[in-house]
Amino acid sequence: MRELVVISGKGGTGKTSITASFAALSRGSVFADCDVDAADLHLLLAPEIREREVFRSGFKPVIESDLCTECGRCRELCRFDAIDERFQIDHFDCEGCGVCADHCPAGAIRMEENECGEVFVSKTRFGTMVHARLGIAEENTGRLVTRVRKLAREHAEAEGASLIIADGSPGIGCPVIASITGARLALIVSEPTVSGLHDTSRVLGLLRHFNVPAAVVINKCDLNAAMSREIRFLCSVSSVPCLGEIPFDHSFTEALVNRKTLIEYCDGGTSGAIGGIWESAREMMGEN
Repeated sequence: MRELVVISGKGGTGKTSITASFAALSRGSVFADCDVDAADLHLLLAPEIREREVFRSGFKPVIESDLCTECGRCRELCRFDAIDERFQIDHFDCEGCGVCADHCPAGAIRMEENECGEVFVSKTRFGTMVHARLGIAEENTGRLVTRVRKLAREHAEAEGASLIIADGSPGIGCPVIASITGARLALIVSEPTVSGLHDTSRVLGLLRHFNVPAAVVINKCDLNAAMSREIRFLCSVSSVPCLGEIPFDHSFTEALVNRKTLIEYCDGGTSGAIGGIWESAREMMGEN
């Protein structure tokens, strides 16, 4: 089973729109939204939820008011000021370290497993999709991404799908690392700006570190021809293929407004360029 992960060095490069277009072009694939901090692939694929599970990670303290003597020891030890003068815990400030529970002389504080969000398995017009919703101010996004990918692989095996197409997170942090490890190909969506060049370089360094095959596509390539050349040069010196360039096109926005992929919304032109990139990516993964 192969996995194509679409990532970017920053948000707003068109990563999700391109991922959704790949979903429209694929046949018999399973899809995963690994951008759990700001999941939005569902806006284009309109999933119908079939399964859901609670995602639990880490622990949070709970004070038993009938056992608490209000001695103040927990407030003295809490370095995050998460316990107020009424001995109530603010879970937005709490880091779940457990110091308060370990040192409460009355044994009035217990640690409970934390419910961080939900994971969904859905049906879309293109196939099965696994996605998630992270709770407000919750962490452990890397573990949630890992869970999403695991479920996607399980469903791909059950359905006999040979390819998983994943919408990864932007940047180079923990959720990105959790998205790319073990992938057959990571496709970086870049844009012709100074920050786009810099961020693409950082992502390439991350992929080299984890030995993940990489390729680049330049979106909105005609907005700054000089910077597009710089990105192509970066690809050349990094021995990374640039699979294609996508011109700036208002049809992207029009398709989003209509909750369609660009492939569904219009033929030829930009959608043809994306189709060519899709075929090149498949060839790199040995799908042809």
